[in-house]
Parts: sequence; C-alpha cells; structure tokens
Amino acid sequence: MTDRTKTNGARWGAAIWAVGVLAVLAALPSAASSRLPDRLATHWGGASPDDSMALWMAALFPALIWGVLTLSIAFAARRGGAPSGAWAGAVLLSGGVFLAGTQASIVRANLDRADWKDAGSVGTGVAITAAAAVAAGALGWLAGRHTRIPAPTEQPAGGDVMEIPAGERLVWLSRTSNPWLHLTAALTGLVAAAAVVAGAGGLIGWQWALIAPFAIASVLVLCYSSVQARVTEAGLEVSFGPLGWPVRRWTGQDIVSARAERRTPAQVGGWGYRLSGLGTTVMLRAGECLVVHPRKGPGFAVSVDDAERGAALLNAVSPERAG
Repeated sequence: MTDRTKTNGARWGAAIWAVGVLAVLAALPSAASSRLPDRLATHWGGASPDDSMALWMAALFPALIWGVLTLSIAFAARRGGAPSGAWAGAVLLSGGVFLAGTQASIVRANLDRADWKDAGSVGTGVAITAAAAVAAGALGWLAGRHTRIPAPTEQPAGGDVMEIPAGERLVWLSRTSNPWLHLTAALTGLVAAAAVVAGAGGLIGWQWALIAPFAIASVLVLCYSSVQARVTEAGLEVSFGPLGWPVRRWTGQDIVSARAERRTPAQVGGWGYRLSGLGTTVMLRAGECLVVHPRKGPGFAVSVDDAERGAALLNAVSPERAG
C-alpha cells in the first residue's frame, strides 16, 4: 500500500462522515416540520426551555458549527501543520456524534408541541449523547494511533532467509488498506446511523430490522478493509481494521516456511477474508502477498507490500529454516 492510497482512503472516509453528519443536522428538523412548532426550543434552564430559534435556524446553526469544524481540520491538513490522525479522528467522531445526538434530542423534545415553551426535557438525551460522543472520540483516537506507521529502520537485503547480525533485533511492518471497502463501511454505517438518529428524534419507530443489518455489515467490512502484518523474533502477527482487532498470531515454531507470491482476487474468490483451495487469503489488493505455511492447519496469505523481505525475516526466526 502506498502512502497515497492510505491517505486517499482516510480522506474519503472522513469526507463521507462529514457530509453524512451535515445532512442529518440540516435535514432532521425539516423532515419533522409538520409535527413541529414554528419556533423550536433550543435552550433549557433546568427542565424548562428558556430560548428558541426559528425552525430554519435550528437546522442551519448546528450545520454551520459542524461545517466550521470540519473545514478547520481540512485547512490545517492542507497547510502542512496537519493534526495527527488520532486527534482528527477523535474530534470528527466525537463532534459528529454529539451534534447529531443533540439535534435529535431537540427535535424529539419539540415534537407534536403547539408552542416551543411546552417542549419536553432534553436532559436524558443529551446525557446519552455525551457518553456516546466520548466513546466515539476514544475509538477515533485509538484508530488514529494504530494506523501510524513508525519510521523505517535499516534492514539487511531481503532473501529466502535473512541474516540477522548477532545481538540485533529486527522488525518488519507492512500495512494494506482498501479504500473501496472503507467507502462501503462508511456508507452502510451512515444508513444505520441515520436510522438511529431518526428513531431518537421520534420521526420513526426504532427500525431494528434496518439498523442491525447495516450496522453489522459496516463493522464487519471495516474490520477487514485494512490489515497490518508484523514480523519480530516472536513470529508473525496479523491485525485487522483501524483498531488492530481481531488479531492472528503465529510463533516462529508454528511456521514451517514463508515466501512472497503474487495472487489476484479471481484466484482466491474475491475481496476480503477468503477461504479457498489455496488456504486463507486476506485479499485487499491484487499483487504481492506474504504466504506462510503453518505447522498445523491450512496456509495463510496476506496482501501486503515488501512481502519478500517479511518472508525472509520470518524464515530467519523459524527454527526449521534458520537451523
């Protein structure tokens, strides 16, 4: 995976999230306008509302806040003093969840009220939203930290078995990301999130038959839209998704041999985590794969760059090859 591919995937995911949140913030009051008063209660002093906005302003104001936030992050990135992926992910996820949840709480409080002064309380909804925003921010931070690739270190040239100088410990790390799978995860997640916000806002009932399949699909696709392979003296570790979970591990003693091999989606039956006559293949892009032959079980392959070097180092830590 090139830096450009990884960056484009992250940018597309962030763009879809930004546009989706903007659409929810602007459209939610308009979608419920027939059941809302001309002015919406937008501020509460305790349990009772004490301020209001016109319906159009209640839709526009949080959308403007979100627009300024996302454009500020984009501007910082273009200026070169880009915020870290961890920081940007935390702000975008937590900010989007908080604004969308608060908008849904405001709409629900005003729903079917003749006057904004009769609006219900938003305390419970805002408390739940704040907790969800904190959780989303933590996930964004962890995902950004996990996807940071350390600076490369000097390594001997690759080969069938890499010679490791006495007293040195080498690490090989490679990551692949499929931007189309990221887009699929983002789109299915937005469908589920929109249904949740609409349900929280009282526009529709809780449509679990819609929410659950799209949410599960989004999580599963996201988990297998990126992969990281890491070889150390302990063996091979392959982690999936932005959080590096789930993880598969093999010790050096578990592996008979490793090699680099070119594979295509047609050979293994498609994209993602595939089972075929070749064994298990994590196929995120056609081309070079790191292929290992465990002592027990079927072969395992993962599509990552610089697979030849990774295989050479893995053979060096395998007692059967190194001996």
